[in-house]
Amino acid sequence: MSQKTTLWSLNYLNVCLANFLMACSFNLLMPSIPLYITEQMGVAQSKTGIVLASYAIALMFVRPFSGFIVDIYSRKKILLIAFSGYVLIFFGYFWATTILLFVLVRFMHGITWGLSTVSSSTLAIDVVPSERRAEGIGYYGTFMNVAMAIGPFIAIHIYNNYSFEVLLWCAIVMGTLGIITVALIKAPERPKIVERQKLSLDRFFLLKGWAIFLNQLLPCLAWGTIGPFVAQYGKELGIPNAGIFFLFWAGGIIASRVFAGKLVDKGKIHEVNVSAMAIVAISFLIFALVHNIYAFCISGLFIGVGFGMMFPALQTLYINMAENNQRGTANSTYLIGFDLGLALGMLVGGYITGFLSFQALYLVAALMCGVSVIIYWYCSRIIFEKKRLR
Repeated sequence: MSQKTTLWSLNYLNVCLANFLMACSFNLLMPSIPLYITEQMGVAQSKTGIVLASYAIALMFVRPFSGFIVDIYSRKKILLIAFSGYVLIFFGYFWATTILLFVLVRFMHGITWGLSTVSSSTLAIDVVPSERRAEGIGYYGTFMNVAMAIGPFIAIHIYNNYSFEVLLWCAIVMGTLGIITVALIKAPERPKIVERQKLSLDRFFLLKGWAIFLNQLLPCLAWGTIGPFVAQYGKELGIPNAGIFFLFWAGGIIASRVFAGKLVDKGKIHEVNVSAMAIVAISFLIFALVHNIYAFCISGLFIGVGFGMMFPALQTLYINMAENNQRGTANSTYLIGFDLGLALGMLVGGYITGFLSFQALYLVAALMCGVSVIIYWYCSRIIFEKKRLR
């Protein structure tokens, strides 16, 4: 019995480590691409959002199909194939000498990233005990979110002191280590599907989760403004090393996972989501209005706490509304919402920072998160309670 309820098995650790290496390699480029294309390629600030969002747009094409694929075929095999393609595409940046080529490489990266993340997150659910699912999802997500924090911090240092090309080689090495880690995972046996499943929209998108999906877009839009634009915002404010934001951000994410997953498993999922959205809204407001190193760091800390609480709780909502054979679909629906919000955040962020200011961008982010609290409590929460399966 004790073995059954063990969360930190070797398989789970390997899934989390592979997820970290994959996410860290990808997020080495997130803050450095805006700097590189504006400083080295001469792209206007207002057009950076288009370049940044190209990979997120690709994600939206592949996510629905990836959920269906990982529900039918071996999740480990799909992850190995997609992860290998993802690492190989890094070499394309060496030859991306024009904006069109750069956008094309980002788009291809988005396709492989989308399939990799859905298969990885679904594999993680397979190796986690059902009674500790929310906690397991939370810790798994922590590895990715910490990578989203550590990756940009390292990237800014390497970009400023070395070059964009050195960054690419670091990403390739990390990705290769991640592939090796995936190969060590012993995936649990799944029952073979005897009947040929009928294709329907509900196999690609969890229709019951539409209210959660629409609600999710607002905070995810705010999330999409962090990685690409915080480094530029910090530079404008005169922060000596804007990468310090990402360290506090990571600290907030880690701190939230100590308690948030356990609260969700105890039935406090709505309280966790509402509190998280409110925390993020207030933190973005302070981030936009108070301009000193202390506010810069403390805002980063609580933005991390809020998102660290929110994302696994939102993902759990989808899973608790889905049949057991729709876990991949539930995950891909959650990730489509994440990606669409991310793409919108990057596109809107490029235009707002190009024509208005970074301060205006983060005021908009605060507003989006504030509105999401109201929508969640008066709409999403009620619909979830009516349609939940567990």
